[in-house]
Amino acid sequence: MTYYRFYVENPLVEENVFRSMPREEAPLPTFAEARSLLPEPYWEGHDSTIACYWKVWELAFRNLRQPSPQSGFVANYIDTAFNDCLFMWDSAFILLFGRYGSRAFCFQRTLDNLYARQHPDGFICREIGQAEGDDRFHRFDPASTGPNVMPWTEWEYFCTFADCARLANVFPVLLAYHRWLREYHTWQDGTYWACGLASGMDNQPRVPPGRSAGLSHGHLSWIDACLQQILSARLLARMARTLGRMADVDDLLEEEARLVRFVNGQMWDDETAFYYDRHADGRLSTVKTVGAYWALLAGVVPEERVARFIGHLDNPAEFRRPHRVPSLSADHPEYRADGGYWLGGVWAPTNYMVLRGLTAAGADALAHEIALNHVENVVRVYEQTGTVWENYAPEAPQPGRPAKPDFVGWSGLPPTAVLLEYIFGLRPDVPKGRLVWDVRLLDAHGVSRYPFGAEGLLDLRCGRRSSPEEKPVIEARSTHPLVIEVRWAGGSETLQL
Repeated sequence: MTYYRFYVENPLVEENVFRSMPREEAPLPTFAEARSLLPEPYWEGHDSTIACYWKVWELAFRNLRQPSPQSGFVANYIDTAFNDCLFMWDSAFILLFGRYGSRAFCFQRTLDNLYARQHPDGFICREIGQAEGDDRFHRFDPASTGPNVMPWTEWEYFCTFADCARLANVFPVLLAYHRWLREYHTWQDGTYWACGLASGMDNQPRVPPGRSAGLSHGHLSWIDACLQQILSARLLARMARTLGRMADVDDLLEEEARLVRFVNGQMWDDETAFYYDRHADGRLSTVKTVGAYWALLAGVVPEERVARFIGHLDNPAEFRRPHRVPSLSADHPEYRADGGYWLGGVWAPTNYMVLRGLTAAGADALAHEIALNHVENVVRVYEQTGTVWENYAPEAPQPGRPAKPDFVGWSGLPPTAVLLEYIFGLRPDVPKGRLVWDVRLLDAHGVSRYPFGAEGLLDLRCGRRSSPEEKPVIEARSTHPLVIEVRWAGGSETLQL
């Protein structure tokens, strides 16, 4: 189908270097070639977890692709593992564990292919065909794009590798896309709308009865879309500060402040201590979706609300189910014990978002507890089936229904990033030359070839302990200087390497 070419062009798109970038033609590495370049974890008494870790990387390298000449893609990339398309938010989450494999393959360049297909007005489709590079949705289809989490991924990579040149290249792309969403996906009050597909949570019961859960915006202000735009604005401002481009984000600073006021004033219910979608007439929805927890990562929750808001995650009647964290609260009438996709299914990306939000809120103990539960369930299903799945049932260690197998894909997150960051407790801040090691395990554990920055490699070991208060015995070696801040229940110490 042919459309008239009407665009209100965004000058920032002229700065998009990816649209004219030559196509990469480098051969793809195999898992056998890559294995010796990947981090090698050790966890006393948990051989199945380590086996699942390696299975994830095997599947990841099996799913690497080269750009077809007809696609307009510019870089080798990892397939979403869903259909014949490259997905926006899947790719953004896949890269959050892919960064640990950066010595073997540049997973980050997967996003280059989405940036290369940016429209003159800043639009980027959420699903692009791999063979022809065709947008699978018209840009004004309600399901055409989102969620906007690419700024988070790029900022995480900057905090891992401190690559200012990369940051300078992606900044105008992401800023143009943010402004496209503001121009075409907002209501008169400045709040954002989405639909099931555009939110990534396809079939949650969020719109009024009689409307399509996947395709209708329902004339709602969508809480996750608003929170993601707050996060995007804040991260773009950090990028601008790093790059000396603060004059480019004055509008984002104003928008962020206005959205934070609205979310806290009009989308929070104090009686139930939760953030909800808001109907056109001002009524709040009663659906407790895991998407509300973007509020923690976006940093919008006032201090006096944090404990009650987080408390839902520890309530067995809501989100503390046998496999944590279900995507829909268990007290909703449409909650499904088998997951029902987003009717309670446990998903790696939203769980990772919740964990990162808990860290931002200082709730590391709860984050560690949820991470242990999540990885334990993923590994138990791996022991039964030999693979990882698109999503999981919240009431038993089983794949969700429906769920695709071999989903690496974003289900690579729990056995890799969650293991390293939340079970082992390793959290890097490369621009500051610092690694936080939040030691909570009593078992001996560690990792070899842990990447730090563009070139640094660490070997880290923690000995077995008899209690959480016992000072951990740490062995650490690094190819580059850094500071390791070791924390445990009984204290903390700083190691200078």
